[in-house]
Amino acid sequence: MKVVMIGTGYVGLVSGVCFSEFGFDVTCVDVDQSKIDTLNKGEVPIFEPGLDTLLDRNTKAGRLTFTTNFDEAVSQADAIFIAVGTPSRRGDGEADLQYVWAAARQIANAAKPGVVIVTKSTVVVGTNRKVAEIIREENPDLDFSIASNPEFLREGSALEDFMRPDRVVVGVEDKRAEEVMRNLYRPLFLRETPIVFTGLEDAELIKYAANAFLAVKISFINEVANLCEQVGGNVQQVASAIGLDKRIGGKFLHAGPGFGGSCFPKDTRAFAATGEKFGAPQRLVEAVIEVNESRKANMAERVLAKLGPDPKGKTVCILGVAFKPNTDDVRESPTLAIIPILQEAGVIVRAHDPEGMDQAKPQLDNVIWCSDAYDAAEGADALALVTEWNEYRALDMNRLHDAMNGDVVVDMRNVYQPDNMRAKGFDYSSIGRA
Repeated sequence: MKVVMIGTGYVGLVSGVCFSEFGFDVTCVDVDQSKIDTLNKGEVPIFEPGLDTLLDRNTKAGRLTFTTNFDEAVSQADAIFIAVGTPSRRGDGEADLQYVWAAARQIANAAKPGVVIVTKSTVVVGTNRKVAEIIREENPDLDFSIASNPEFLREGSALEDFMRPDRVVVGVEDKRAEEVMRNLYRPLFLRETPIVFTGLEDAELIKYAANAFLAVKISFINEVANLCEQVGGNVQQVASAIGLDKRIGGKFLHAGPGFGGSCFPKDTRAFAATGEKFGAPQRLVEAVIEVNESRKANMAERVLAKLGPDPKGKTVCILGVAFKPNTDDVRESPTLAIIPILQEAGVIVRAHDPEGMDQAKPQLDNVIWCSDAYDAAEGADALALVTEWNEYRALDMNRLHDAMNGDVVVDMRNVYQPDNMRAKGFDYSSIGRA
């Protein structure tokens, strides 16, 4: 079976590489010539652990190719995946589907009869039916099937998530689409992975509902952390205990500076917008969006409060600009909200991240980018640990204290223990721990 992946962003590239690892003949298509040139050199334009190894192995085996020639690639495909971006639309928060519609129009005029067209992009309910409608309008004679196959990849763990997923969700309308999708995911049957077949609308909703629920858990535990700070509690102990309840589970119950990345922020906004559009407001999700945005600002205010009544001219060290460890993705990272607030107060910002600095530099002005954590801490009045990279988990505190001008540490990920930090001479504060 020949597979074509339209779009070589995070989802498209990871999915294309992994399908080729399953043994399929995969062609990844993108309009960005420079990105395709980079991939054809064997270089990966994103940071995802292990992706470069799989890409190299499968390109050398001849199972994985990259091109900008859309029509040639699509004309040979048995299954075509649409994996283009669906960013939030300004103003109403709905997903911007213009790239999905454009891909559908091009597919209609290039695909061969019998093709299965699969939407991999995160799309709102009704999108797959609209894709089918566009294709029929463009080419009424084309025999095709439509499917929805939302992704559930976590950045930093994407290969494991694709190869060993909790489940695979597939929305279909006919037996041909179901059979093709079963064949594509057949390698996972050996691992007894649940393959959930649904209708198109259900598959679209499952993706948004899953991400919205996880976002609710994050904002919930952040609200609990605020209460813990006021009453003398410890949010880590609270989260650990409630997470032992199998109905709740311990994942996504880690208090911090709020969620970011390419999925949760835009997906919660799109889910809320969809509810509003269809007269079924998602009030809980709307509250989560508000809580999360205020959370990021609150983190900046915590740092400023530690700098005293006049923070102007003081220096803050920021450790971590990626929204989570093991990725260079800074989209909607808490740091992108925190740093501007500090700068507006006249604070000088020194920052470091193992992978995300190149992505952050165009979005943050007047930041002093540093070679490592100790360089970033040089002369700082306060340090804020925002992203819990492994290399920040065992910092030499004596060296850090000597490098800093002040002694304030705001640990937004609860990496360190309060008693130990205070014993090292730091004015230490964390999240949800009195």
